[in-house]
Amino acid sequence: MITRRAFLTLASAAVPLTCAQRTPTRDGQLRVKPKAPTIETPPGEHALKLGGDRDGVLIVPKGYKANTPAPLAVMLHGAGGFARRVASLFSVADDLGVIILAPDSRGGTWDAIRGRYGPDIEFLERALEYSFDRCNVDFRRLAIGGFSDGATYGLSVGLASGDLFTHVVACSPGFVIPGPMRGRPKIFISHGTADPILPIDVTSREIVPQLKKAGYQVTYREFDGPHRVPPEIAKEGLTWFAAR
Repeated sequence: MITRRAFLTLASAAVPLTCAQRTPTRDGQLRVKPKAPTIETPPGEHALKLGGDRDGVLIVPKGYKANTPAPLAVMLHGAGGFARRVASLFSVADDLGVIILAPDSRGGTWDAIRGRYGPDIEFLERALEYSFDRCNVDFRRLAIGGFSDGATYGLSVGLASGDLFTHVVACSPGFVIPGPMRGRPKIFISHGTADPILPIDVTSREIVPQLKKAGYQVTYREFDGPHRVPPEIAKEGLTWFAAR
């Protein structure tokens, strides 16, 4: 089991992240291929209808036009959370023209936070296929991230799937799950200096220097506050993503 205080060392940009506690049997790579949409989808919130009680939403911004590619961000909730909650934290996406895909984890939190990659990776693949079928996505602007455990999972999957994702937006992550790194996604990390849940000194202040040492381009923001995503941070993170 990887705890919230378990961190990784990076020998070089070409060496996978390692952790002594465990090695997952499947890494966090998403095997989904970009494709053109086949189903026209109007702006608004759309239930995925893929996972029963634990499902998720696809939120198409009000200014979306089917003939114009739009950025898409996969945003993941924290432990005990749900899709609509994390989507509300990043509601500024509607004004920025960003499509939000917010899936629910299969259990109380994301699988590899406490165990191994598995059902959540498979569900993410299905949710992305659903989104690609319905939205004209700009694959030069495809992000994954989230808040708390969702930030941890999003950052880890983003590093493992950097051949798919161009950006990562991780708000208050705890650690990086071990696994091979692919591609070079750009990374945005934020963290509150008074966070009592995932203290900044043993989380982001450890993670960010290691990522930079490994050759990643990291934009890092600290803010005065606890374990949360302030509206101005959500806006900065998504604006940073949408503009690139």
